[in-house]
Amino acid sequence: MKIKSVIVLLILSLFFCSCENFETKKISSETFVKDEIKSINWRDVDQYPIFKNCELVSNKEQQKSCFESTLSSYIYLSINVEETVVTTDLNETLTIDFMVDKKGKLMITSMIIDSLISAQIPLMEKNIKKAIDSIQPIAPAYKRGIPVKTSFQLPLEIKTIAN
Repeated sequence: MKIKSVIVLLILSLFFCSCENFETKKISSETFVKDEIKSINWRDVDQYPIFKNCELVSNKEQQKSCFESTLSSYIYLSINVEETVVTTDLNETLTIDFMVDKKGKLMITSMIIDSLISAQIPLMEKNIKKAIDSIQPIAPAYKRGIPVKTSFQLPLEIKTIAN
């Protein structure tokens, strides 16, 4: 009889001690949000800014490519409107850093123009700024369904033949 009661007590004590292992730990919503924010790659977006002609593109890399090529084309078309006479052949690259804000507004943050371009085409910077400012609002980039600001760098190749 003593052995049976010892066995029953032993089984009951094992049962009650092992129940702790089956408990679910509660995570506060703040902890969950902090952990989730840490896991997000803020350098990458789910959807790039989109011009109207790129709306049907669903692949992220194709969206980026469509955005950059549309922007480049728009700038080149705006620059080529004015006929500029140069005295030296140019084969230079200028770099434009720009940002698209949460509302889809495109803004130049910096522009690096080679001194040869500035000397031959003094209105280049002004014309590019004018072209960027006249672009219609575009759809902003999105991260997890939320509009976010994004920054891009766009190299523009300037090739001219002297007259």
